[in-house]
Amino acid sequence: MYKQEEIKPYDSEGSKREQVEKMFDNIAHSYDLLNHSLSFGIDQIWRKKAINYLKPFFTSKHGEPGKGEVLDIATGTGDFAILAQQKLNPLHIVGCDISEGMMQIGREKITRLGLLDKIEFRNEDCANMSFKSDTFDAVISAFALRNFQNLDQCLKEMHRVLAPNGHLSVVDLCTPVSFPMKQLFWIYKKAVMPLLGKQLSKDASAYSYLPETMDAVPQAERMQAIITQAGFHNAAYKRLIFGMCILYTAEK
Repeated sequence: MYKQEEIKPYDSEGSKREQVEKMFDNIAHSYDLLNHSLSFGIDQIWRKKAINYLKPFFTSKHGEPGKGEVLDIATGTGDFAILAQQKLNPLHIVGCDISEGMMQIGREKITRLGLLDKIEFRNEDCANMSFKSDTFDAVISAFALRNFQNLDQCLKEMHRVLAPNGHLSVVDLCTPVSFPMKQLFWIYKKAVMPLLGKQLSKDASAYSYLPETMDAVPQAERMQAIITQAGFHNAAYKRLIFGMCILYTAEK
């Protein structure tokens, strides 16, 4: 068991999975605003980096779009799935999550954007998904690894549903390691993040849980090894802007 798997959002009964579902249902109404505010909008750049990694695999030599199937794990309100549709133009995208509250906001977004025929949302537990093996050409996920109750099992499931020669592209928050960002971020996560999160979401526990799991989740070389252990090949990582986020990539 990894340290972040023991950390729950609330001091109450129930598994981590149950509490994470409750937490995201509670903050769904303010999640997008908080995400962009707490990262100063940089979270959108991080997602674009993950999608850019996949672009060569979704465009033919003749530049013909509209190829492949994409699975967005822990899709939340669907921002990553929407970006993938806009940048990769795959045949179909499935966004899965355990929080119906988050996905309902995602459904409203794709309705406004006219993407109902391109993107669908499904309630799925990443540790035990209903999809057939070898289904998706790409599996993507943003800011979710620390929330999994069983990280190893979730990664094995991602590998299972990925088609041969398919690609994994995951971005997750991490703790900066270089001066001065390391020191500045310590102050930010201890004071600014919980206060701003409480004011905007009305859920103080959710944004105390976030920095705690950021410190606890395996990062960099260790996460690279865990991804490889799940069955992936050519696992790699890259620290992104200011070192607050890491892009993990791999192949099946």
